[in-house]
Amino acid sequence: MQNVIRKKKRPSKSSARVKQRRVDREISAGGIVFRRNGGKIEFALMLDSYDKWAFPKGHVEQGESIEEAAARETLEELGLSEIRLLETLGKIDIWFRDRFQKKGTLIHKDIHYFLFETNADAELHPDPEEHAYEGKWIRPEKLLEVSSYTDMEPVLKRALAYVEDSSAR
Repeated sequence: MQNVIRKKKRPSKSSARVKQRRVDREISAGGIVFRRNGGKIEFALMLDSYDKWAFPKGHVEQGESIEEAAARETLEELGLSEIRLLETLGKIDIWFRDRFQKKGTLIHKDIHYFLFETNADAELHPDPEEHAYEGKWIRPEKLLEVSSYTDMEPVLKRALAYVEDSSAR
């Protein structure tokens, strides 16, 4: 009788590293805000903690809907007093390493964006405690150019199309 001995398969070093890496999944919500100021459309942007022009977003808290989280984060970060929800703009999917609460942890985040309108005379008062350091209003034709995150392009194009369509009515 012959004993057959086979080499045991061991996981490769790269697959072993993948198993050791911790990935957290998160769901966030954010807002794209515009105003109609003197017949002109303007969109709100904020300077974020990465020193990039971005849009407000944040975690969905327990018991809160995605829409409620988007509105809360938008109001808090931009320092606005009133916004009106108009449209769902879609979701983007990002990966990054956390720098604040779970330092170094790899995060896979889904961010749901919504379109909001605010009053014509609304002023931005970004909140540094919310990692929003500066705010500005920009014209629609500059929106894609000024936004620092390229993964936002499909969401921004939907926002622009909605505003353009509603202005034509």
